[in-house]
Amino acid sequence: MLNWHEEAKKQWDDFAEKWSENARDMWENGSRKSILPFFTETLKEGAKVCDLGCGDGYATVKLAQMGFDAIGIDLSEEMIESAKQKLHDSQSVQFIQADISNLPFSDGEYDAIMAINSIEWTENPLHTLHEIKRIVKPNGVACFGILGPTAGPRQAHSYKRLYGEKVIMNSMQAWEFERLALENGWELLKDQGVEKKEAKLSKLSHLPKELQQAVSFMWLFLLRKKA
Repeated sequence: MLNWHEEAKKQWDDFAEKWSENARDMWENGSRKSILPFFTETLKEGAKVCDLGCGDGYATVKLAQMGFDAIGIDLSEEMIESAKQKLHDSQSVQFIQADISNLPFSDGEYDAIMAINSIEWTENPLHTLHEIKRIVKPNGVACFGILGPTAGPRQAHSYKRLYGEKVIMNSMQAWEFERLALENGWELLKDQGVEKKEAKLSKLSHLPKELQQAVSFMWLFLLRKKA
């Protein structure tokens, strides 16, 4: 029987070195360059922020450099070790190896969380959504990034479920995630797409949001926890 937790940890441990090689370019120039501006423009200076599924910690450190009280969480020990190696002595960023489905924090501890392409990797996304809501203050915010239907990780990690193989990726459509969140204690503040090279969203603004999501690489949501 597949142990989701252990298999996910193993796969991300194995992928840690490759991820770290590309992280800077993704956040500065690639598919993740619009995420931090989208997320942080609504945050107060010094807000306490948790980066869930932080990988090698590149964005967590960027958040700290922007003046936020940032901490990074990842299931992979190799990712966390890579993140710690990126720190300079002057940077007071903490990184913790933990499962985002079982977070080691008190209720309402954070002003905001960021979870980019991470909730899909949990065995029970609804449980994880509740756990994330638990650690956010009333009226606090959460930024989620949900992969589009044709994003590479879906093809690599989700497709084989159709052969009956056990996989550790809970693929979901952006509209499905939004509905799940709105039905479980969150309200939508704003959202926007991260485009694929082949589909310029600026030229597709006349289409319904669901169709824009269908050709996006990722869809970003900023949600507020209902008081």
